[in-house]
Amino acid sequence: MVLEVTTTAGRRATSWPVVFAVGAAVGVLGGMVGLGGAEFRLPLLIGLFGFVALAAVILNKAMSLVVVLIALPARLSAVPLTELGPHWTVAANLLAGSLLGAWTGAAWAVRMRTATLYRVLAVLMVGMAAALVATHLTTLGSVGLSSWVRLPVGVAAGFGIGVVAAIMGVAGGELLIPTITLLFAVDVRVAGSLALVVSLPTMLVAFARYSRDRSFAVIRENLPFTAVMAAGSAVGAVIGGLLLGAVPDVVLVPILAAMLAVSAFRLARH
Repeated sequence: MVLEVTTTAGRRATSWPVVFAVGAAVGVLGGMVGLGGAEFRLPLLIGLFGFVALAAVILNKAMSLVVVLIALPARLSAVPLTELGPHWTVAANLLAGSLLGAWTGAAWAVRMRTATLYRVLAVLMVGMAAALVATHLTTLGSVGLSSWVRLPVGVAAGFGIGVVAAIMGVAGGELLIPTITLLFAVDVRVAGSLALVVSLPTMLVAFARYSRDRSFAVIRENLPFTAVMAAGSAVGAVIGGLLLGAVPDVVLVPILAAMLAVSAFRLARH
């Protein structure tokens, strides 16, 4: 089967096994470090498949939403709602900022010049690489803030994460998990599930804002492509999750961080 991809350069054919394999590879990379992998998919949408920045972000957001919807039930079976219930204030605190941040970030993205968006994405990818290293190669402990200080800090952090997730088209777990651990002293296992609970409505808000822009038509024009790559990403994420810990973080994380850094450099020069 051949898929038709519509980019600003016109329509071109691409093999669906290739699209599925790329999505799966992204999912495996993310799953091996407990993430969805959308930060690795974004530069491929731009560099390999030829989408411009905003179109790539919107497609990435759509695929990330599918992966999160698939991952959430599985995650809740591992960490049930009864275990998450006592931490509902954590999710509410972050959502108070992330929902507004998602709308704001998407609004900024659709108004940016394409060249500016490429540079912003490059900077954010470097930040993601740094967050990846900090989260997996260092020990995170609570910063021990009082509840009165933690509340506004949580809202501000949620806002920032919402902005970044919207602009990059990612779920934001790579930022949410360390934030939940640092600010609220939540176990990283529970923090992963709370991150999904926060990221889903945050992504829906960003998606709703993008749907108001004419660039949103890229999903309709590339629906088979989006569906196949999202399916590959979901399957890859499951496989990557099963391989979690197979490669030591001290080996895997620097490689992934370097990949993000190289991709950021290429985006900055796009």
